[in-house]
Amino acid sequence: MENVHLAAEDEDDLYSGYNDYNPTFDSEELDNDIGFQQAVRTSHGRRPPMTAKFPGTAIAARPVGTSYGARSQMVSSMGRPMTGAVQDGAARPMTAVRAAGYSSTMTRGSTFDPLGQSKGPAPALETKIEDSPEEKIKILEKKVNDLIEESCMAYSRGDQQVALERAKEAGRKERALVRQREQTGTSDHINLDLTYSVLFNLANQYANNDMYQEALNTYSVIVKNKMFSNAGRLKVNMANIYFKQKNFPKAIKFYRMALDQISNAHKEMRIKIMQNIGVVFIKMGQYSDAITSFEHIMSESPNIKSGFNLILCYYAIGDRDRMKKSFQKLISAPLGIDEEDKYIPANDDPKANMVIEAIKNDQLHQMERDRKALAEKYIMTSAKLIAPAIENSFAAGFDWCVDMVKSSQYVELANDLEINKAITYLRQRDFNQAVETLKTFEKKDSRVKSAAATNLSFLYFLERDFDQADRYADMAMSADRYNPAALINKGNTVFERQDYEKAAEFYKEALRNDSSCTEGLYNLGLTYKKLGRLDEALDCFLKLHAILRNCPQVMFQLASLYEMLEDPHQAIDWLMQLISVTPTDPQVLAKLGELYDNEGDKSQAFQHYYESFRYFPSNIGVIEWLGAYYIDTQFCEKAIQYFERATLIQPTQVKWQLMVASCYRRSGNYQKALDTYKDIHRKFPENVECLRFLVRLCTDMGLKEVQEYATKLKKVEKMKEIREQRVKSGRESSARGRREGSAGSGNSHPLRTPPKSSSASAAAPSSLVHTPPKRVPVSHSEAKHSPVLEQARDSSHSGRGTSTRSERLSAKLRSLPGNNEPYEASAQQNIDASYMDPLGPQMERPKTAAKKRIEEDEFADEELGDDLLPE
Repeated sequence: MENVHLAAEDEDDLYSGYNDYNPTFDSEELDNDIGFQQAVRTSHGRRPPMTAKFPGTAIAARPVGTSYGARSQMVSSMGRPMTGAVQDGAARPMTAVRAAGYSSTMTRGSTFDPLGQSKGPAPALETKIEDSPEEKIKILEKKVNDLIEESCMAYSRGDQQVALERAKEAGRKERALVRQREQTGTSDHINLDLTYSVLFNLANQYANNDMYQEALNTYSVIVKNKMFSNAGRLKVNMANIYFKQKNFPKAIKFYRMALDQISNAHKEMRIKIMQNIGVVFIKMGQYSDAITSFEHIMSESPNIKSGFNLILCYYAIGDRDRMKKSFQKLISAPLGIDEEDKYIPANDDPKANMVIEAIKNDQLHQMERDRKALAEKYIMTSAKLIAPAIENSFAAGFDWCVDMVKSSQYVELANDLEINKAITYLRQRDFNQAVETLKTFEKKDSRVKSAAATNLSFLYFLERDFDQADRYADMAMSADRYNPAALINKGNTVFERQDYEKAAEFYKEALRNDSSCTEGLYNLGLTYKKLGRLDEALDCFLKLHAILRNCPQVMFQLASLYEMLEDPHQAIDWLMQLISVTPTDPQVLAKLGELYDNEGDKSQAFQHYYESFRYFPSNIGVIEWLGAYYIDTQFCEKAIQYFERATLIQPTQVKWQLMVASCYRRSGNYQKALDTYKDIHRKFPENVECLRFLVRLCTDMGLKEVQEYATKLKKVEKMKEIREQRVKSGRESSARGRREGSAGSGNSHPLRTPPKSSSASAAAPSSLVHTPPKRVPVSHSEAKHSPVLEQARDSSHSGRGTSTRSERLSAKLRSLPGNNEPYEASAQQNIDASYMDPLGPQMERPKTAAKKRIEEDEFADEELGDDLLPE
């Protein structure tokens, strides 16, 4: 109480209390403060409340005002509570230390927990109530957007059917969404953008699936809805659909309606619509209206496509002057691309060079190259089109186009136009002018010189002038060693000289310069095939097949290589793939039939041979196989038509006519067979086989002509033997003469020949006959192989051999059966021994009237008896 000063009622000391001392700020006693030390050691817990009182100046005793002790009410000298004072016993928090976890309401024994860990885990978040209408609407909108996205992605993958299904499903979901909003009374919040997206995507997918009427209906729904802004532009899409349907008047109507609804601010869009209108007029044949559209475009915003279409229109109406002016407009139309010099490194700055390398092959540069290539294509096509029309001659017109191109930005196209001029000469069959035009490039720059020399080499190669072809191939290679076409031409000329190893080297070099050179790879495979390196050839053609998936030549070479490698199954597989590409190739079908026949599969072989015959009924090999197949299967009647066609193809070949007659005979039609053999005999009277069959048939049928044909057969056989003996004797005499001549020259003596009669020397100049041969009687069975008889024939032309020959011929004729003698009793044995049926054993012959009488008389012999032969 000593330090407490009580103010009197009438005393108002404004400066009292400044010397009061608060023990809380006494730092010297902190070491003895148990609460403070505990808080420092643990940073947890609270200091016990202070009990000491200190006297105030104008107020009663107050507690310590720290953050860890409870405060008593402080009253100012004016009687109002202080800012940090506590009223009515409620603790007022201190804002300065609230964030650190301290609180004025902390009581004794509570722990220091600034993160609130002592309160346990936080309560779970409130779950959304999905049954609420708004939540359902949001979920449904998300599903619609996902379906639209899936539809677009499916179309980008090329799956148009799936894209249409997703678009339809999105439409159904969107209609359900609208109904739900109407039911909940939120129709004012309908998402018009979502509705527009659904309808627009659905119309696009209908059009992509060629469902044009449905697409038009959907577009009409969008266009007629006034709530959709800028929907009038979709009339362009509707006009495009009418164009695809070839409804050109409707297309023009909708293009013009769209043009009216697009402001002049969208200049590029208006130009494109006018270009479409011009194309539709061209389709309708209204070239004047089309010219109006394209002239407006070329005056407002010239471009390559419109210029090309304008040239076509003037060419259609035959206006020479306008064609020239339009061509000049075409070559002056801007491309809107950067110069190629931009992509060439100009200095040694590594960063700049790195940037140039990065943009050299990017998509933008690729688009620029494509645009330039398209412009060059249009210019070349236009020049080739109008060159014959703008001047009196084709050459003069081309020269004018070349001059115009040289003065434009496409100056490098001038040389290409000159080469095209030469190619046009080739198409007109004017080879001399083509060669002269190409020869003018020999003194020009290397690229053009190489192209011209390559074409000249190819021309001379086609003319089989391989020396000139080789010369110009060398010239093309010297001008441009990296020209793969020149290397291939050089390899072809070497290939024709059969230097296959060197040809392969040129083809390999062409492939090193251009790995996509399919001609070089194909020729390399053929070269390896010629060299017998079949595995390497197979690798070449397999690589080529990976590049050219449906090339018939490559597939056939693969099949041929597998056949040479003795792998018929692989060969058949490749030929089957080839048939799927060219199903009407008769040679491939015949090859398949041959492979199946070698494998023993007659049914598959017959199927492919028959298909080959259907597409090309003049292949003798196919006809022969089909005829033989029907004979093997005992359907000789069907084989006749094939051999008859072979007779038409090769009328001088007697074997086909014999096969026809044999088929008639084997099928039992003996009368038709006999008529056919008689016809063959009239055309080929010296044919031995025909006479043998005639004798056999006449014998079997009991006809009177049997003796006549037997006599002719003997004569023909005799003449054939004489002819063969002459040929053989002449060969032997020539060989003997050469031997004697060589022997005489070795002894240095002239060749001495005995004197001969004039008739002998004239008849047989190539044989040396010293003595007449001995006359040895020879039977008919020995006549064919007797050497004595051969010598006798050799001397039959001399005067001394005449009587011998006549005697032998009389004896031979006497050995033939007479008019009253049975043929089979005398000579049938010899004929049967020499006869060989080319079609195999005959089928059972039908019984004639004579045979019926024999069976009735109970004769067992199948052959005709002697008493039944006609006279």
